[in-house]
Amino acid sequence: MPDSPSDANTSTEPNAPRTAAAGYSRAFWTANVVELLERGAWYGVFVAITLYLSRILGFTDVEAATVSGLFSAGLYLLPTFSGAWADRIGFRRALLLAFALLTLGYGGMWLLPTLLQSAGLVTYGREVVFTGLQDTGHRWLFVPVMVLVMVGGSFIKSVITGTIAHETTTATRARGYSIFYAMVNIGSFGGKTIVQPLREQLGNEGLVVLNLYAAGMTTVAFVLILLLFRSRVDTGAGKSFAETRAALVAVLSRGRLVVLILIITGFWIVQQQLYASMPKYVLRLAGENSAPSWYANVNPAVVVLTVGFVTTMMRGRTALTSMTIGMFIMPISAFAMAAGNFTGTADILGMRPVAFMMVVGIAFQGLAESFISPRYLEYFSLQAPKGQEGLYLGFAHLHSFVASIVGFVSSGFLLERFCPDPKTLSTADQAQHALAVTGAAPMPAAYADAHYLWYAFVGVAIVSAVALVVYGRAVARLDDRATRG
Repeated sequence: MPDSPSDANTSTEPNAPRTAAAGYSRAFWTANVVELLERGAWYGVFVAITLYLSRILGFTDVEAATVSGLFSAGLYLLPTFSGAWADRIGFRRALLLAFALLTLGYGGMWLLPTLLQSAGLVTYGREVVFTGLQDTGHRWLFVPVMVLVMVGGSFIKSVITGTIAHETTTATRARGYSIFYAMVNIGSFGGKTIVQPLREQLGNEGLVVLNLYAAGMTTVAFVLILLLFRSRVDTGAGKSFAETRAALVAVLSRGRLVVLILIITGFWIVQQQLYASMPKYVLRLAGENSAPSWYANVNPAVVVLTVGFVTTMMRGRTALTSMTIGMFIMPISAFAMAAGNFTGTADILGMRPVAFMMVVGIAFQGLAESFISPRYLEYFSLQAPKGQEGLYLGFAHLHSFVASIVGFVSSGFLLERFCPDPKTLSTADQAQHALAVTGAAPMPAAYADAHYLWYAFVGVAIVSAVALVVYGRAVARLDDRATRG
């Protein structure tokens, strides 16, 4: 996207709106409001996506994890390319296209189960009954619906952040991005919060209705863009797809950057378990009354509460030092999540031990993120050739592309092996499991090693942390040699 922002009180459009409140334009505030709506829709759906795929559409744990992982991965890879197109067609048209696709996609996720139910393949309410669905390919109709959401969502991040840049001045930009960050977190918190009441009131049917809520949010966003958004960003600017592709090749040709991306991928593989493993793990071990979507909110809450303090505390330290500290916190996070399965059976602060220790682990995860995320982009930019920092930063989130695929797929296999769907157990074991989640009986033998799932991610976190230490020393040596001659 163009690098030089316009002044907040001027415009290249003859009919541009006057500045709104506090020195920011109407386009700025509109962009932030629709960001909140889009994040509320996305996080509400995504925190329950594997449950929706398995409980409503009949996907196995591995199938659900693979589809979800590809879904998430696409949203991290596509924005740079869709952002290039948005630069050419204009931000307003790009946002209208994005929210139209998102509304169609979320609407399709709501409509698909209804169509399958009318065809007699599935019946859903508080419980789900499959009638031949798992023996047909009909559940794969979800994939084209998913693509609509993936492509639509890929426009949002690049266009909204680009709008913030163009609708602020040097004096107002820092506060402008802090407002944007707050909107993202409010949307994230609100979207995840709505899932539990829907499940409590409607059972598994709530997983379907959730998509109608998301479609409603994106429809409101579409109308707001149509009526209120007038951007100062001209069309015809920006890089072509060929230039963007060449930039990706350039990034991947730099060994130092590729190694850094792969190491940080370890952190994000563990982080992705917030969506890949945690909801199913908690519901299967702590019962349907647990609230995994609310537990997931602990992560953004801890980040918001600690990131300022951590950044100030680490100001005198290198970015690599801060990242390394965060990487060594991640094994503690994963181990805490594992500890819930052997902490005992008595409730802790009114929560089942599995749920309580999950919250503890998620809190550590948020703390680790405060050490890692703010400094990663800084360090990544320093590894880029002089004058090409912006171009290279467009691909700084390739770690999340890789982590989405690896983290979700591995989660599917680990769930099947150590924490299986109760419906796959024998009738006797299903009855014992129903009693066990209430505390009236021990868990069936199939769940005896459920915590091994988290041990796998403890291992990933430790290897990544040690690798970052080795990387730092190797890079320091290489830089020292280059300096000497």
